[in-house]
Amino acid sequence: MDSQKKKALAAKGWKVGSTAEFIGLSSEESRFIELKLALSGSLRTERLRQDVTQVELAKLLGTSQSRVAKMEAADPTVTVDLLLKALLVLGVTKKQLAKIIA
Repeated sequence: MDSQKKKALAAKGWKVGSTAEFIGLSSEESRFIELKLALSGSLRTERLRQDVTQVELAKLLGTSQSRVAKMEAADPTVTVDLLLKALLVLGVTKKQLAKIIA
């Protein structure tokens, strides 16, 4: 949001802040969510780059297509270890994982 818009909203009594501030996330919680978003986005990108369908990836992981869709959407029910496992199944290296996490 640009600074003029922020000033206009503040002048009308609105408070301008981040989503994390609005829902009261700690910095650790916020960083964890950012990590999950990075992993899930990378999973989708890598899957598409390799021309693998969600169904095919699901078979490789021993799960369902709908679970893969949830993984790519960073659904709260998806664990970080499952995202990491899926990326490793697709052949992502430790070095590539480090870049995703950084």
